[in-house]
Amino acid sequence: MREFTDQELVRREKADKIKEMGLDPFGHSFTRTAFAMDIKEKYKGIAHEEFEHMTDEAIVAGRIMFIRKMGKASFFSIKDKTGPIQIYISINDIGEEAYTLFKSADLGDIVGIRGKIMKTQTGEVTIKCLEYTHLVKALKPLPEKFHGLTDIEERYRRRYVDLIMNDESKRVAFLRPKIIRCIQNYMDNQGFTEVETPILTTLLTGASARPFVTHHNTQDLDMYLRIALELPLKRLLVGGMEAVYEIGRVFRNEGMDTRHNPEFTLMEAYLAYSDLEGMMNLTEAMFQTIARDVMGKMHFNFGGYEINLEGPWKRVSMTDAIKEQTGIDFKQEMTVEEALQLALEHHIEVAEHEKTVGHIINLFFEKYVEETLIQPTFLHGHPLEISPLTKKNPEDPRFVDRFELFIAGKEFANAYTELNDPVDQLERFEAQLAEKNLGNDEANDIDMDFIEALEYGMPPAGGIGYGIDRLMMLFCEQESIRDVLLFPTMKERS
Repeated sequence: MREFTDQELVRREKADKIKEMGLDPFGHSFTRTAFAMDIKEKYKGIAHEEFEHMTDEAIVAGRIMFIRKMGKASFFSIKDKTGPIQIYISINDIGEEAYTLFKSADLGDIVGIRGKIMKTQTGEVTIKCLEYTHLVKALKPLPEKFHGLTDIEERYRRRYVDLIMNDESKRVAFLRPKIIRCIQNYMDNQGFTEVETPILTTLLTGASARPFVTHHNTQDLDMYLRIALELPLKRLLVGGMEAVYEIGRVFRNEGMDTRHNPEFTLMEAYLAYSDLEGMMNLTEAMFQTIARDVMGKMHFNFGGYEINLEGPWKRVSMTDAIKEQTGIDFKQEMTVEEALQLALEHHIEVAEHEKTVGHIINLFFEKYVEETLIQPTFLHGHPLEISPLTKKNPEDPRFVDRFELFIAGKEFANAYTELNDPVDQLERFEAQLAEKNLGNDEANDIDMDFIEALEYGMPPAGGIGYGIDRLMMLFCEQESIRDVLLFPTMKERS
């Protein structure tokens, strides 16, 4: 049986008394005419004296966040989705019965107010209450005003309380959909079509990641929650849609930290007749459009750095970046034995399935280069072995036409000149299967339906994937992915 604190018991008694007054303690619909911030903005420039001749009224609703009771007149503030506004309430204006109802109010209660717009002697825009409506009795007290939810884990678990108490959390919550809408408008204006593809799948394709497994009872079939969006979207290129994108949830059965959540939002886009260069141009312009149109600035504090999104952004090959940091030139022809020796000399551990020159190049990059890429950088020229869905570089088939966007040492996007050769693609899938047999549980399955789709002919194309949550971290200037997700995955309470 639940146990209540003394304050919770008092609130429940007050709810019962509200019932005795013939009112519903949990309210009904209420029609308001204005929001707090709109009122404050509209009237902030009007002098206190001018309000004596004004009769402007407004109807507002919100949660009580502050009360200063003073006998027959009081001040309190309510907070709606736009912010707080002060209310002046007097027994002379609303009558004894309504004022008695108000005096039983607690912080956290939700009320409706009809009143006259005024300004106090201190210059604060205020509503003089003419009609007070109780809407909802809060049965639990809010956290202490100046401390709020100090336990960070509890902030994420009880996001609803965090949003009540923490204006920064609410700012990010409202900013995220604005950024998503900006991305959609930008992509639509570039001629792309937004589509939806299946979340449930029977194959692991499109990325290197461990899956979540579920079960379809009717078909008695194990299925995966998708780890990427790629192959269904490329099938649409085959079908002639030519420019498609999807913003959707994907699921990877991996660890949780400040940059990773097991379910996250990914955007992938594919453009027929484009290539790596086209994806770079699309990306740089999209980030700058968000910065300009939504945020109104080009410089952001992120990861301990001031990030400048003004172009042009740096473009560098993986081998050149490694050479710059270590002096080793992996662009030169090299045997696996020579690469393994270099890894040994540099104390880089190489797993069994990574014993190829390409994998070792990537291990050098991760150790020596990744964290040094602070300002926006397109890193291109990845080894063939770590890019199973990418077109080979025509000048050097050891590498592929792929880039990753790095900002503040973190990956923000992954792009390709898409592989559209069905014979080559099947060979890549078979190589992935060999890696899986060597212990790589993130390797791709063979998708024969996709091979068949490619055999009908997919136009040359550029493709890209963006981690939307990490993009939000940059624009909202947050250091943890949990601060840009309303409901991050959390461990069970111990």
